[in-house]
Amino acid sequence: MAEFVRDVMTPGVVAVRPDASLVEAAQLMRAQDIGDVLVADGQEIVGVLTDRDITVRAVAEGADPLTTSVRSVCSSEPVLVAPQDPVTAASALMRAHAVRRLPVVEDGLPVGMVSLGDLAEAEAPDSILADISRADPDSRPGTYGRPAPYGDDPPGRGGV
Repeated sequence: MAEFVRDVMTPGVVAVRPDASLVEAAQLMRAQDIGDVLVADGQEIVGVLTDRDITVRAVAEGADPLTTSVRSVCSSEPVLVAPQDPVTAASALMRAHAVRRLPVVEDGLPVGMVSLGDLAEAEAPDSILADISRADPDSRPGTYGRPAPYGDDPPGRGGV
């Protein structure tokens, strides 16, 4: 079992400026096949923006994603962990703050992200969450994860 955050984190980060538009951030997430970006003002992490933030805090409220800044929607003052922190500490922070992702920072610089899925793969590799986290994204527009085992048109999705 993994002991430290560095053993389970996804190395590298993708960041946007606070004044970037939500469209810019969403396009970056799509291009990188990720669901979150760090919001950075120079070297300082000022927030985390997730695809859910864009949906719930902006689009569902009627905000224009072309003119709405990342700063106005992101979660500010993110909870951070270090690569040498124990995995159990990262899990406890996620639980205490009800977050699914934590930026990993070393010497004041972002070096990676650790997600709930990363922890599930490390702590419970046979769990459903770990399986989903390992799944390759489906390349078909409008779908996520592996294709359904019953074919291309799962019940309720309306095939022709």
